[in-house]
Amino acid sequence: MMQLYDFLGRRKYLTPDERSRFLKASEGAAPRVQTFCSALAHSGCRISEALALTAARVDRTGGALVIESLKKRRKGIYRAVPVPRSLLDLLTRVHDLDVLGQQRLWTWSRTTAWRRVREIMEAAEIRGVYATPKGVRHGFGIKAVTSEVPLNMAQKWLGHSRIATTAIYTDAIGAEEQRIAEKMWT
Repeated sequence: MMQLYDFLGRRKYLTPDERSRFLKASEGAAPRVQTFCSALAHSGCRISEALALTAARVDRTGGALVIESLKKRRKGIYRAVPVPRSLLDLLTRVHDLDVLGQQRLWTWSRTTAWRRVREIMEAAEIRGVYATPKGVRHGFGIKAVTSEVPLNMAQKWLGHSRIATTAIYTDAIGAEEQRIAEKMWT
């Protein structure tokens, strides 16, 4: 079962502030690094799912990234995740989507992609067990839940088979939980 805390009780997700710093730090990186980090942060996809993304699966009209769910037992299962127009515009500018067609946006290996994310984490001064691509994915889940996105919608966007997997994001301690707790303290 997926957990938001490791065996020592350390959180494994980016807070909203860390997520913002991660995105801001990516703006100072090479354009393809910025688009990769932005795609991870705004879609919640897994690192291998981002690496498999092709230009043809950037749905500029629908405002979404069409991501192949790679943790399913078979190929060809896709999910559309709405992303900000600014990300779609950035992808169009940096990757020349009309020319790429079925080619992948990033031709890096998993190791290189992981390293690029870690470099941006370092630039953003984010350190800890959550300073990873998985921490970005978990941060997306936290952002979705705290933004009151319905759990079944977050489940779809994250590509989870079971709602119970997505429900772990409701266990995170954040600003909303603090506001509710303050009512009890006063």
